[in-house]
Amino acid sequence: MFDVHPAAMLLTTAIDYTNGAPHIGHAYEKVLADVLARYIRLRGDECYFLTGVDQHGQKVQQTAEKEGVHPATFATKKTKLFLNLWKKLGVDYDGWAATTDDRHKACVQKILSDLKDKGQLYKKAYSGFYSVRQEQFLTDRDRNDAGEFGPEWGEVVEIEEENWYFRLSDHAAWLKDYVTTREDSVIPSFRRNELLGAVERAGEQDLCISRPKERLRWGIEIPFDPEFVTYVWFDALINYISFAGYLADEGSELPEFNKLWPSDGSTTPLHIIGKDILVPAHGIYWLCMLHAMGFPDEQLPRLLVHGWWNIRGEKMSKSLGNVVDPDELADRFGPDAVRYYLARDIVTGKDSDFDPERFLMLYNQELANELGNLCNRALNMTARFCGGTVTTTHEPESQDLELRQSLEATTAAYREAMDRFDPAAALKAINGHVKQCNAYTDRNEPWVLAKDETKKARLETVLYHMVESLAHLTVLLSPVLPEPAGRLAYQLRKEDLLDLKLSGLAWGLVEDGHTTGKPKPVFPRIVIDEEA
Repeated sequence: MFDVHPAAMLLTTAIDYTNGAPHIGHAYEKVLADVLARYIRLRGDECYFLTGVDQHGQKVQQTAEKEGVHPATFATKKTKLFLNLWKKLGVDYDGWAATTDDRHKACVQKILSDLKDKGQLYKKAYSGFYSVRQEQFLTDRDRNDAGEFGPEWGEVVEIEEENWYFRLSDHAAWLKDYVTTREDSVIPSFRRNELLGAVERAGEQDLCISRPKERLRWGIEIPFDPEFVTYVWFDALINYISFAGYLADEGSELPEFNKLWPSDGSTTPLHIIGKDILVPAHGIYWLCMLHAMGFPDEQLPRLLVHGWWNIRGEKMSKSLGNVVDPDELADRFGPDAVRYYLARDIVTGKDSDFDPERFLMLYNQELANELGNLCNRALNMTARFCGGTVTTTHEPESQDLELRQSLEATTAAYREAMDRFDPAAALKAINGHVKQCNAYTDRNEPWVLAKDETKKARLETVLYHMVESLAHLTVLLSPVLPEPAGRLAYQLRKEDLLDLKLSGLAWGLVEDGHTTGKPKPVFPRIVIDEEA
């Protein structure tokens, strides 16, 4: 949960490796970050949302060679896939990080030179095994019970070469103390416990941070030893600070670093990453790198670790043929349906099974049937029975007050859930009030009240409470479904709702005498052609 209301906050996602195409896990991570960034702003705080692509590494070079193109050409082509998908899904980032950017290269090289001057880098020869897939050197502890390197490592080759090393072991004791004492260093807490277990082994060996050019040329050159390039993980992790303005030259058009990463800890950056890159990359390498650079503990980022989308309990993989393509999903069902499902059906930090039937059920039931029904009833009956005019001046009855209390409780539950990074719980809270509104409508039967002139005051009161609830729900829904929220606000003729902050959510958003618009389907029901 946010303990402060920062002047500005840096929210980042793990940058996507351009050796493959985007999958549903990538889409979830970006949608989650986009929802949280929009919520932070709705809460009244500033937020800088940074994401991007990791374009270097041996796998990119090898794949490009197979295709007969330059690695830069290959990486650019793959990058477009990610850019196009984020645009389609409405992911509205503030900063874009690409590791081939000259500003990033300059930052990485300055850090390398500084660490060398501090005695944190040294050169030595190594003889041992290397995983081509993971682009890292292996030790005996990476072998399985049979004494072999398992399939998770892919091709493993024996290598003897000289490289540059980062003194990771110098920071092992500090890292253990830091993760132990800072409870919000990793969110949720059970992911922090996983890191604590791995930290015990953090000091066993130092980190190789270079690759000789005779084996790999596609990377950032080591500034003090031009026959070597930087290890892809050391290079890629630095994007979190390089594109936030760290060590940037004047006039670089990057953000003001001290505003996004204040050294006093008045706000701390939030990195959103998958559970597979918590250990060792972010939880060990990155934190130790920052410590070696001189970042104080209070300036270090929090790591929000999300789970995987599985299929029937199995991890999605190309080899199993069970990968879900979010681009095709958005084309078939629409980006709003994809955003809603990704935010609604996974608890942040835990794994979830992607279920096509549940995907359709949640959208059709909660949006098309329930929220769509409330919108249609509230606006249509206000237009038919009251000429579109809302009257707010009648004295409410007990059931009206109960509906107001439901809305107040929903808003509180929504905020509590979003403050602990759980959009799924927030959407459940919204849906709960939608159901209350529809039940309220069924009990009061405004279509019956409209037939009795003596019941006009009661009719106007019921319709007012429906319209007012819809106005609040529009605001609460906006971080998850910004475009549908805009359409709802337009039909309410209350476009100013989208300028509200949470602090402005109080009963009375709809003024007496306000005229609403005509309802049009905001959430058209998805119908699958069974013969197709």
